Amino acid sequence: MKRRIRISILAGILLITSFQMLHAQDSTVTASYENTPFLKFIEDLEAKTAFHFYFKSSDLDSFRVTARADAIALPDLLAMVFRGTAYQFSIDAEKNVYITKGQPIQTTLPEDFFKTGMTDVAGTRPVVPVTETTSKARIRTSDENRLFEIGNKGAGSGKEKVTLSGYFRDLKSGEPISGAAIYVDSLSLSVLSDQYGYYALTLPRGRHQLQISSIGMKNERRQLMLYSEGRLNIELTEYIPSLKEVVVVAERNSNTRALTMGTTRLSIKTIKQVPVVFGEADVLKVVLTLPGVTSVGEATTGFNVRGGSTDQNLILFNDATIYNPSHLFGFFSAFNPDVVKSVELYKSAIPEKYGGRLSSVLDVTTKEGNSKKFSGSAGIGPLTSKLELEGPIIKDKTTFVASARSSYSDWLLKKIPNSSYSNSSASFYDADLHITHAANAKNTVYLNAYISSDRFRLNNDTSYRYGNKSFNGKWKHNFNSRFFGIVTVGTDHYDYRVSSEQNPVNAYKLSFSIQQYNGRADFTFTPSSKHAFRFGLSSTLYQLHPGNLDPVGSQSLVFPDQVPHEQGLESAVYLGDQYSVSDRFSINAGLRYSVFNNRGPQTTYIYADGLPRDKTTLIDSVSYKKGSVVKTYANPEIRVGLRYSLSDNASVKISYNTLRQYIHSLSNTNAISPTDVWKLSDTYIRPQEGEQWSLGFYQNFQSNTIETSLEVYYKRIKHYLDYKSGAKLIMNHYIETDIINSEGRGYGAELLIKKTSGKLNGWISYTYSRIELHSADPLAGESINEGRYYPANYDKPHSANFLGNYKFSHRYSLSFGVTYSTGRPITLPIALFDLGGSQRVLYSDRNQYRIPDYFRADLSFMIEGNHKVNQKTHNSWSFGAYNLTGRKNPYSIYFIEENGKIKGYKLSIFGSVIPFVTYNIRF
Repeated sequence: MKRRIRISILAGILLITSFQMLHAQDSTVTASYENTPFLKFIEDLEAKTAFHFYFKSSDLDSFRVTARADAIALPDLLAMVFRGTAYQFSIDAEKNVYITKGQPIQTTLPEDFFKTGMTDVAGTRPVVPVTETTSKARIRTSDENRLFEIGNKGAGSGKEKVTLSGYFRDLKSGEPISGAAIYVDSLSLSVLSDQYGYYALTLPRGRHQLQISSIGMKNERRQLMLYSEGRLNIELTEYIPSLKEVVVVAERNSNTRALTMGTTRLSIKTIKQVPVVFGEADVLKVVLTLPGVTSVGEATTGFNVRGGSTDQNLILFNDATIYNPSHLFGFFSAFNPDVVKSVELYKSAIPEKYGGRLSSVLDVTTKEGNSKKFSGSAGIGPLTSKLELEGPIIKDKTTFVASARSSYSDWLLKKIPNSSYSNSSASFYDADLHITHAANAKNTVYLNAYISSDRFRLNNDTSYRYGNKSFNGKWKHNFNSRFFGIVTVGTDHYDYRVSSEQNPVNAYKLSFSIQQYNGRADFTFTPSSKHAFRFGLSSTLYQLHPGNLDPVGSQSLVFPDQVPHEQGLESAVYLGDQYSVSDRFSINAGLRYSVFNNRGPQTTYIYADGLPRDKTTLIDSVSYKKGSVVKTYANPEIRVGLRYSLSDNASVKISYNTLRQYIHSLSNTNAISPTDVWKLSDTYIRPQEGEQWSLGFYQNFQSNTIETSLEVYYKRIKHYLDYKSGAKLIMNHYIETDIINSEGRGYGAELLIKKTSGKLNGWISYTYSRIELHSADPLAGESINEGRYYPANYDKPHSANFLGNYKFSHRYSLSFGVTYSTGRPITLPIALFDLGGSQRVLYSDRNQYRIPDYFRADLSFMIEGNHKVNQKTHNSWSFGAYNLTGRKNPYSIYFIEENGKIKGYKLSIFGSVIPFVTYNIRF
């Protein structure tokens, strides 16, 4: 009996010893790590031990491990790796390792926990009772480890694929989040939410881990068991990074993984960091810092993209067309930054749903409003004040956003010493309203309204007024999780009026207006994770009133005149497919077929065959009745894009686009002007045609916190509108006699280096861009530069921008910007000569010379209020200076005759430093 007991004890000791040896072997590590990314380090540890690790990936994305381990216990290895850092680790009894930054997680309760009463894990203060608020917070904390079961457990087999869909929203405000990304790394699948926050992802049935990221929001993950088709709505919280850590806040690898090229997305947070004149955040001024985007000079909101003219940009504000996006001589853009959610600029791979312009599409979208509570913001600056309100009309169902902005700039004009300007006045206002109503899970209705108005008068003489008005409604219907459509109807209006009453004999009023009615239907069908079909149709009816000249007052001798009205119908259908051939190779192919009908009533003039078009060769005219078709143009437009991933952080993209433009701006200025006249294509003015090839290389560094891209392009333009010397563009009944149909070629390269996070962030961009024209119209009666290529008025070969933001703390930050560009081309008088006894001026070839180069540096300092959660208002101040060096950048060069001599002058808009201070408040 004793012998049996000894044997049992010995066996037990051997069993325990063996278990301890096995346990010790399972808890030690032998390996060598050299600058190893932390995620790979953890994967290796989990493969070699029985421990499981839990941590926030964004905290350790940039952390690298260098260590040598020879049978070292896991806790000792971790202590060695984290020595001298802020990272802590805790291990519980079930071999779970929790890695945190700052305070470690307590895995056991204090021994006297139940004796001394409830305390927190540190034992220093009572535990807060569980309220609704803390309960929600704890539920949020556990979402990453919770298993979400979606669908019916008894549906189908694991090999079948089903669609997971839902909406991304801000946890605090309920605002939809566009551009949020879901990644399934095990399947190399990813998808981005659309502008309404909606996503759809096709996955095999079974267990998945979703990685979720969005600009400015905390990275998260979701554990998912997918049985059948279902919905998972995801709420994200704003990310406030620790200033010493490096955190990826952009969509991971979005620039390398995304198929589209030449596309830039800007958040309103980025826009508000850029220092601009008078301290007012400006959407278009930030767009001008991007590669491939330039302007002709100071105080202009018209912009040129890859050698395109200002009228070749389609500017959309919640799908409403904005014809003049400027306020107050171009000092401000027409978009109130407080309601803007995001800005997207397409300049090469333009989606097939867009048409009607050659160079780019600028798509500005607004917030949908806070669905949780009533909130707002207000601001006051040197020239403007603004107010924005938002909140629920019906909680979690109907929301609104309303804003208004106005100026009071006359006081500044009166400070100008020159009496020619001190008696001037200028003002503007804009207002918009956006309502969103979620009728049910499948139907959502959107209503958008916008109005803007500008008026200014220089020295009590001529007064100018212009404005935009738009209204549209949208209906979004989800047929199922893979198929949804959006129907949009609306109207857009732009008009201007110029008047002068100082001299009663010459008193007049000149007016112009354009009215368009829009209707479109856009559909997206995602049959699988490899395919995403987009198709739809659109139609726009244009009604133009090219000019009305009327006398003002009984003493006026101005003769009334009216240029005949114009009407045209532009329609299009499109189809596109984004297809992932493999993990590395994707194709985006689309076809858009557009048709334009120039419609009556209209009178078309007939000119003699083979002779230049002018009034001396006019031989007849043809009248068309109302509604009849005068001229029809129909053209296919091709959109193709290819992407090949060289690695996880690098890719090459190619795109080819053809586009058509049926409406044109007639302007003898280089920037958008209130007096620009728009003209529809007709018998003599053909649609502009564009063709562009683009090639790009994209590479990310340091855990995707540094993005780089290099794009080169070549484009051709047909039927570009140029003008004869001395052309008359306003109130011209025979405009075709002053127009020269030209051809153009553009080419260039664009470099962008962008740091997306950290205390110091921003970007550097450089653009080399050329745009050259030559006249190719045998019936114009005039040849420019003898038919040779010449630079367009806005050709600026070199352009460089630097924008940097440095965050001292959560409250204090500094922004600095530098801009340089080549001077634009001009035509100069080069000699005087006598002709018939009178003095004449000999001009150079068109655009043979250039004005001096442009350089400007700006600085702003932001002071945020404290970040207490429970305070009713949050305020901020911004101080800064525009044009720090006080450089007198020339806007134009002009010549006048003084005492029989021709003298040249340089015109500068800002010739000194302009300080500013702005106060903003949120409530």
